[in-house]
Amino acid sequence: MKQDLKPLVGEDTVVLAVTGMTCAACAARIEKKLNKIDGVQASVNYATSKATVVSHAASAEVDSLIATIEALGYGAIAPKVDEGESTTEIATHVHLLDIRRRLIVSAVCALPVMLMSMITALQFDGWQWVALALALPVVLWGAAPFHRSAWRNARHGATTMDTLVSLGVIAAMSWSVWALFFGNAGDIGMKMNMSLFPRSSSMAGMTHGEMSGMVHDEIYLEVATTLVAFLLAGRYFEVRSRRKAGAALRSLLNLGSKEATLWRDGVETSIPIGVLQVGEIFVVRPGEIIATDGIVIEGQSAIDRSMITGESVPVEISIGDVVTGGTLNTNGRLLVRATRIGRDTVLSQMARLVEKAQDGKAPIQRLADRVSAIFVPVVMSLSVITLISWLVVTGDTQRSFQAAVSVLVIACPCALGLATPVALLVGTSRAAREGIIIKGAHVLEATRNIDTIIFDKTGTLTTGLMTLQRIDEIEPNYLAAVKAVEARSEHPIARAIVRGLNERGVGDATTVEEFTNIPGVGVSAIVDGRRVEISRSANHDESGFTVVEAAVDGRVVAHFTVSDHIKPTASAIVAELRALGVRPMIVSGDSAGPVQHVAKSVGIDVRETRFAVLPADKLRIVHELQATGASVAMVGDGVNDAAALVAADLGIAMGTGTDAAMQAGDLTIISGDLTVVPKALALSRRTLRIIQANLFWAFAYNVAALPLAVAGLMNPVIAGLAMALSSAFVVANSLRLRR
Repeated sequence: MKQDLKPLVGEDTVVLAVTGMTCAACAARIEKKLNKIDGVQASVNYATSKATVVSHAASAEVDSLIATIEALGYGAIAPKVDEGESTTEIATHVHLLDIRRRLIVSAVCALPVMLMSMITALQFDGWQWVALALALPVVLWGAAPFHRSAWRNARHGATTMDTLVSLGVIAAMSWSVWALFFGNAGDIGMKMNMSLFPRSSSMAGMTHGEMSGMVHDEIYLEVATTLVAFLLAGRYFEVRSRRKAGAALRSLLNLGSKEATLWRDGVETSIPIGVLQVGEIFVVRPGEIIATDGIVIEGQSAIDRSMITGESVPVEISIGDVVTGGTLNTNGRLLVRATRIGRDTVLSQMARLVEKAQDGKAPIQRLADRVSAIFVPVVMSLSVITLISWLVVTGDTQRSFQAAVSVLVIACPCALGLATPVALLVGTSRAAREGIIIKGAHVLEATRNIDTIIFDKTGTLTTGLMTLQRIDEIEPNYLAAVKAVEARSEHPIARAIVRGLNERGVGDATTVEEFTNIPGVGVSAIVDGRRVEISRSANHDESGFTVVEAAVDGRVVAHFTVSDHIKPTASAIVAELRALGVRPMIVSGDSAGPVQHVAKSVGIDVRETRFAVLPADKLRIVHELQATGASVAMVGDGVNDAAALVAADLGIAMGTGTDAAMQAGDLTIISGDLTVVPKALALSRRTLRIIQANLFWAFAYNVAALPLAVAGLMNPVIAGLAMALSSAFVVANSLRLRR
């Protein structure tokens, strides 16, 4: 399946900002509930705090979706378009401030409790009552988000990571209060010794009158307070890191200009960008950001497109060239006619594609989601079994209690839930800054197995800027008719012929009717009552030039020799792909001569070429390769490549090509620069490796730690610290992708 959410007839996509999620289990629960609505397919991403819902059902109106989420105890907001800082970002900022306040108070209170519990010399008479006073605000206020989440889920018969945390904190606090008020832990002069390992009753501290031999009950106030502080610290750095991970996307969204200088009747007027309309003309001065997508109608300059395409060298542009909003005009003054505004601009489309990829789920993440969904109930059961087993075997209530609490704390699947979405968030944002748009999480898994890559020739390995080299007229007086027909085609060869005929002063024909374009073959039309057909010649130039023949009423009247230029970086790119273990091929609609000439020039074996291929044949070749067990990537830029791009295991579209190709591809190279293709594959594979490493360590942490906790070999305080550190490791490992 190449898309996370399969398209539906008459589909509508709604993206909601979800508040109140505290772990991946929350996201899984909301997603499961939304998917129970008829006609709905939903994906909820914990890392981005968003729910993406695709549906055509009336029951999936925004208000109904929000009500469904709120019924589960969470919040949902429909972000408004173009309102500046996103609703999600505002909600995240408020959430971060709240965690920070709770963390500061909890840490200030927990530190003296931990020190007094660990260091006997600090245990003055009545210290345990001071510790209780300091622990109360931590347990009741600092841990309130955990308690609220646990209660909210319990009301619906569900459990999450917060259930484990809340149970652990309440258990430690309840035991301590019972020991202080109803046991003998409240005796003035009681002493305690801190241990990295759980303590048995026989290891409890003694009073000042140790000679009496009286053993006191243990209190676990340091467990309740430090656990909350550790987890709040972990959650604070997690949320902050998630915001940092999305910084590349936010900077992409902020590239657009806020104002435009309107040019009307020779007068310049500064207006908000939202007021500018398609067709209006605006001024771009040297050093200014281009306000929106458009066509240059006056002036020439060099445009720095590095912030969108990753290209470091400015590109020369002049009258008739297309410019992209968000790019930088380096020197000359330009007049530009707006062609796209608002959500239709290239910049906005890029941002939406990146967000869509981040909101999706890789197949590898679904395993983590399934594990997280059943993990908490299993751990709770294991904790109860541990408590009962220890009581039966040892009769030591305190040791049994500590082991049970350690199981609850150590097993929280935070790291497991963060392993995939945070890495995906960082990887796709980094790719966007390099001019690579990854359209879905599934793409990452597709890149892992790619062993064959198919290149189209024209516009991919070559520049696509073809030149008419020679005209061989067999019958005179038909060049105007040929020009009239080719002028209606968008193919690079047709444009080269028209441009060459214009340079040679060929005039225009009077009437053109019944124009037909046959993809991969040629074009035909009725011109001044005669049928004119233009197609590739069966003959070809061994030097690699393309020969096109024109026929009028079935008689060949002229041959046109057209040349293309190989991109200077093509050979190095082929070598890089081979180093990645990928076999390069060329599949082109051009004739054998030009195709094989390009193959030899860039280092591809001529046996790995297919020529004179129709669009349907490209699709067939992809299927044939897949049938032999190959995992195929297709690189293309034209309408005739669209079907093959969809069918390939990985479709890579050139951003300089047609919209159809870009819509069909899984990866889009915005600049159209082939050097980015190996970089895109390498970055995608590296992101997948980071995800796999995260999942391995998240699983390994729980597999290794749970037996220690069950065996009574782990103090709950150490368990809480280890759990917080495991989440921090996953986030830090994912952030390596930013470098």
